[in-house]
Amino acid sequence: MSKVFIVAEIGCNHNGDYQLAKRMVDEAKKAGVDAVKFQTFKADLLISKFAPKAEYQIKNTGETDSQLEMTRKLELAYDDYIKLEEYAKELGLNVFSTPFDLESIDFLAGRNQKIWKIPSGELLNLPYFRENSQIKHTR
Repeated sequence: MSKVFIVAEIGCNHNGDYQLAKRMVDEAKKAGVDAVKFQTFKADLLISKFAPKAEYQIKNTGETDSQLEMTRKLELAYDDYIKLEEYAKELGLNVFSTPFDLESIDFLAGRNQKIWKIPSGELLNLPYFRENSQIKHTR
């Protein structure tokens, strides 16, 4: 039987905190995974300042922050992603991320990411797919 390739989905569970994200990479390595996956996005490119929070978000976070403000707190800065990518590779892990906006697609393409994951919510987003199709994927 061949080995199963296991990915630890860190996503945005680091809450935009580099040190927490780094600890999550460490724990993923200890668990024996093959890869870690993040989410890369710029909240201001995704969410209207008028977008309301969902009921479960209000219940869990209160009503003080808007949807946009709440999502901004989950962003991982590009510089932090680069540091985490380098750190995870030093540990022998594969690293990749799901881009959620056109700018983030370009950023990750510039990182020569070998694995690409399309978010399910973007399956009908033609501009998103057009941007992805411009990337020169190498094997």
